[in-house]
Amino acid sequence: MTRRHFWELLRVAVLVAAFLILTMLRHDAGPLRLTLQPVSFDQLQGWSDDRVAAAIPAFVKSCGRVAAHTDTTPLDTRFPTVTFGRVGDWRELCREAQALPAGDDGAARQFFEGGFVPVLAGDHDARDGPEHQGLFTGYFEIELRGSRRHHRAFQTPIYRKPPDPALAARYSRAEIEAGALAGQGLELLWVDDPVDAFLLQIQGSGRVRLEDGSAIRVGYDGQNGFPYVPVGRLLIERGAMLREQLTMAAIRAWMKTNPEAAAGLRGENPSFVYFREFRGDGPFGAEGVVLTPERSLAVDRALIPLGVPIWLEAEARFPQSPSVHRLVIAQDVGGAIKGPVRGDLFWGTGPAAGALAGAMNARGRYYLMLPRPVAARLAVLG
Repeated sequence: MTRRHFWELLRVAVLVAAFLILTMLRHDAGPLRLTLQPVSFDQLQGWSDDRVAAAIPAFVKSCGRVAAHTDTTPLDTRFPTVTFGRVGDWRELCREAQALPAGDDGAARQFFEGGFVPVLAGDHDARDGPEHQGLFTGYFEIELRGSRRHHRAFQTPIYRKPPDPALAARYSRAEIEAGALAGQGLELLWVDDPVDAFLLQIQGSGRVRLEDGSAIRVGYDGQNGFPYVPVGRLLIERGAMLREQLTMAAIRAWMKTNPEAAAGLRGENPSFVYFREFRGDGPFGAEGVVLTPERSLAVDRALIPLGVPIWLEAEARFPQSPSVHRLVIAQDVGGAIKGPVRGDLFWGTGPAAGALAGAMNARGRYYLMLPRPVAARLAVLG
């Protein structure tokens, strides 16, 4: 064991002995407790094998948002506490990341090992102590055919968010699809397939090919506040699909084959997403930066702030589902992404990305990367 590794293990041991970080936070579904337990980099499965440098561009994008704030601002301005540090704790690390040689995994690994402490996330709400295992799924930027006019095959509206918050939260999906918002000038676009429109709702972002051949991007701009009900779970419960067969492609195929039943099934998920149009590169995540394929993760922002690097260890539950061991950055949110250990990995744009995203259904854990001064302060607070 080298001297460097000895001091690293000793430092982590002191942190663990001093404090198992328990931070009470609120969630819409009630109180949840997030636990953060410091570990060493040696405990991260696959850390030495990952192309860590591939996560640096995503981290630098988040740093661009950080740079716009003062040193005393919390890392995520919408996060209710400064548990994960202030901008001043991250600014120098951001400068170092920007100066790293492109594609140099060794330099990137050294950067994270020198400046961060990995902390294992858990849910203290579990009956027998912190639960560190959670569900990890995938999403992608779906491609649809659409028009700015309501005509011919383009009969399914994509809605922008109503300016009145009360109206935005008044109706369920079934009511909106039955026309509750029709004729109020809220139609952003019209697409030719209600199934693809529903999948756009699940993915949260998409690219729409217009009749003249041009394409525009649309992205998440809010939700109606109703609970999210996974239609895949309903199909399994009703015997329409086996659990090990459940993928986004399988759900789409079932809905195409059973259009009337599919319309009713969609209505059983009352959650509804509103969209806005994006110009230029994309898609954008909730953090306001362009997502990076295979390196951007959607998290529960009520518990995990955006911009934090995360080491993800997710093991496939079914044969067709990919396993993932890699460094990602928290840069997005999702209506179904709720809880201390829950994530949705962005795979990119188009059919290939859709196949990987639709098949991903994994159990695993993740470790938040915190600047060393932030981790040290949390230990003292304990």
